Amino acid sequence: MAILVAYDGSAPAQKAVEHAFTTYPDEEIVLLRVIEAADGSTGAGIMAAQELFRDREEKVSEELPEEIQEIVSDPDTDFRTETAVGKPAREVVRFAEDNDIDHIIIGSHGRSGLSRVLLGSVAEKIVRRAPIPVTVFR
Repeated sequence: MAILVAYDGSAPAQKAVEHAFTTYPDEEIVLLRVIEAADGSTGAGIMAAQELFRDREEKVSEELPEEIQEIVSDPDTDFRTETAVGKPAREVVRFAEDNDIDHIIIGSHGRSGLSRVLLGSVAEKIVRRAPIPVTVFR
């Protein structure tokens, strides 16, 4: 069984991570951080944004495991981290479908700016679109 946790560092996302690790300690846990692209970007702006996102993905990939280890009490707990760029609801559902995920766990809202991952409306879209069970934390 594979569990996908959409993670953005917010309190609801931290609860989602804690739930995943305590409820599914022996399952594969994947933490996905979606970096949201700004609406209305075109042409050269998209190229510049993609470069920024690539740099940001590298930084996120380095920071995320340390952040998660602070949440998870057992340092030997296995998990892997992934990042995606795009619209959060679409990227979470697409990742789940493409990677044989059995269950999605998400927070109900997120932070602002480039690290924004989940807002209430995004969580709702994931629940509606996902072909698998979704657990939402507030």
